[in-house]
Order: sequence, then structure tokens, then C-alpha cells
Amino acid sequence: MAHRAYTSLRSSGLYKRQQTPWLLYTSESARDNVACMYSLAEERVYKLTLPEPPIRSRYLIGSSNGWLVTADERSELHIVNPITGEQVALPSVITIEHVKPIFDDAGAIQEYELSQYYGEYEIGDPYILPLDNLRDDLYDKAFVFSDSSTRSFIVVLIHNPISQLSFARVGDSKWTWLPPSADYEDCIYLDGILYAVTSTGGIDAFDLTGPTFLRKVIMDSMKCSVYERMYIVQSPLGDLLQVWREQDVIPIVGHEDEDVPERDLLEIERETRKMMLYKVDMAAKNLVQINSLHNHVLFLGYGQSLCMRAEEHPQLKAAHVYMTDALRGIAHWKSNRRDIGAFNMENSTTQKKLCPLSVGAPGQHPYG
Repeated sequence: MAHRAYTSLRSSGLYKRQQTPWLLYTSESARDNVACMYSLAEERVYKLTLPEPPIRSRYLIGSSNGWLVTADERSELHIVNPITGEQVALPSVITIEHVKPIFDDAGAIQEYELSQYYGEYEIGDPYILPLDNLRDDLYDKAFVFSDSSTRSFIVVLIHNPISQLSFARVGDSKWTWLPPSADYEDCIYLDGILYAVTSTGGIDAFDLTGPTFLRKVIMDSMKCSVYERMYIVQSPLGDLLQVWREQDVIPIVGHEDEDVPERDLLEIERETRKMMLYKVDMAAKNLVQINSLHNHVLFLGYGQSLCMRAEEHPQLKAAHVYMTDALRGIAHWKSNRRDIGAFNMENSTTQKKLCPLSVGAPGQHPYG
């Protein structure tokens, strides 16, 4: 099935051309190992059969450069290319700094212990998690970047506690932790340097080409409160941009004579109300607000953040942000209302339907 879709894409010429990100999701009407990919350019859905374990049993924690990053039911990570069907196992989760295995009498891993510290600071006691539950608590977001030094890929994780950084190159035997800071929201990898933005707008840089990986503070925090979701992206002209995404909590509405039950935290609904765009001035260590996207488009969510010229992709709307959910742990949220759509930067409105399926379809994810 994946090969037929790949052949169809190549024969149409679409796979050879510069692509817009696609929307990837799973469907209850398809088999557990089938992923659906919706093309914005063609307004068409492709169904791809992916390698085991079944894609519906995995969590999608990131996508970039044509790869998905998935966590299986033992919380182990793979990268998989849904077009070619290629799959690569990443270093075991037990090699992440904060994870320790707990063995049964037969020597098999039965649980994990998750430590609670960053740098030299203890923030709580370690706690025990079942194999399949660790992925709920550990993983925030993942990225796959091209690594020119090895002509392969480097995978970067934002993970708990407190959204720290670790990375591994394809073929490594373990994850490398990048202390001492935390509270990261998004990353970009340029010329061997990993840039990571924090929840308060600060930017740290790590040179991943040398023998040691020291943190360099590019920019201190730009705000005190943690309210928006933060993204870092490079424009087609090479400028580094920050995007601040403000979401409102949607209240429960009931009649005056009706008791509204206390709401489960997993049912909270959020909706993007505002986007703010800034150019990063490296020399001044400051942000310069940009009032319009003009003829550009943005893609934000759990995939790699992207900025494109609308004129090169006429099927896209200029000055729009194509977005998927920004909430962490979205895989086990109960709400049917998902914050997915095309946000108009000119009037702060959102077109909620990006493809011919309900916005609440499970597993929707940007793929590019």
C-alpha cells in the first residue's frame, strides 16, 4: 500500500516538487497499521500501510524532513518515513538521563523510574510508571534534522521533567543530555547549531559538531509570564523568527438552573485567539515585532515549524498560519474540539476545516 502511494506520488511529479506539509491522521475506519495523509495541494487523501507496531498504537511526538517520530507501547522511539516505509529504531528510552529500568525476577524490564531534576536542581522525588505510561509523562516534542557532518539525521527531544533537551544521531547507542537549563518549547537546527526557544522567549544555542555541548545564551527571557505557546522558525530570507501563539480556554456553558459538573482537566478545550510574530535581532539580543506575514505562510504544531513563500505554493493562503494542536499530551486528551485550522494573521480568524474530515478526528498531525 505504501509502495503504491509512493509510486502514485512519483508518477504525478508531486514527490519531486517542493512540498507543503501534509496532514497525517489515523482513522477508526482504516486498519490499525494504516496512516492517512491529506495533501493540501491535491485536496486528496492517501492511505499508507506502515511498518509494525501499528501506527494507531503509537504516539506521534514530532515530524520533520519527511520523518515521523513515534513512541510505541513500551515507550521506545522510532523514526518512520510514511512515504517509503523505512523505519529506524532510536536509542532505548532507558538511555535517557532521567529514566531507569526496573527489572522483574526474570530480568525483563517491567516498569520505569522517572527522576525529577534538571541540571543540579532536584524538583521532586522519582516515581514509577508502567511501560506504556512513560510516554505520557516523558515526551513533549521531537525533531528530525539533517546532519551534514554524518550525512544522516539527528533527532532532538524536548522531554520531562520540565521540558529539557536530549539528542541522538541515527546509529548512536544512547541519548545525550543537554543540561543545565530547561523549559524549552521549540527547536531549529542550522549549520550544526541547535537553537532552542524557552517558554519565556529566551533562546539557547548548542554546537553539536564538537566533542562537548555547552549551552550558549543567545537571548535572555523576553517576558515573565508563561501564557503563549512559543515557536522558532527560519524565514525564506534566512531571518530567525519567534512566533507567540495565544490560546483561550473555552468555558463550559450551562443554563442558570443547571448544575455544571466539575470538568476533567483532560476535557479542557483551547482555541487560538492571537498570534504575535517577532524577528530575532541576534546582535542586539532583542525581538523586533513584525506586523504582517505579507506573502508568507507558517506551519505550526507538533511538526517542525516552517515558513514558506505563498507565491511558491499557490494552493496556500498568504498571511495565514496553518496550525495543529499545541497542547502537550494531546494523544490522551478527551476533548473532541481540536485547535486545528488556518489562522488569518490579518483579522485573527480561523478556518477550522483543513481537509474533508471532522476537526476532532484522532491523531491529526502535521507532516512535512
